[in-house]
Amino acid sequence: MALVEETANYLDGAGREASRALSRSSALSYAGSSMRLTTQLMQIASWLLVMRAVREGEMSLEEAGDVKYRLKTRDALVGDMLEAGLPPALIRLTEESSMLYARIARIDEELFTASRAETRQRDAAAQQRALLDAFGGGRR
Repeated sequence: MALVEETANYLDGAGREASRALSRSSALSYAGSSMRLTTQLMQIASWLLVMRAVREGEMSLEEAGDVKYRLKTRDALVGDMLEAGLPPALIRLTEESSMLYARIARIDEELFTASRAETRQRDAAAQQRALLDAFGGGRR
């Protein structure tokens, strides 16, 4: 949440001033980059709030695994920012946000992919037992 606050302070203060000094095309790149940055930070914050709800028993881990709460793989946001001549502070915040997003996305993937794999494995074992029971598996 510190990164969210730092980003908000930058975009409302020094970032706003820096964007005024940019060329028209760089200013458009700045606007798009800042929107992507804030969107990414909001997705991170939302995911963390869902995990807190799980920890506090307000939501099950299975519910948290629903696609609407999951993080998707994202492309790095920094690529064209250097070429557009955007302020170094915006680039740094974007890099930090992207690294945090990538770490949380890995946790999300490990947490929910493993959970789903275990469920599928249990389901397959249950189906095998049902088939054996139905057809007298092992009895002659």
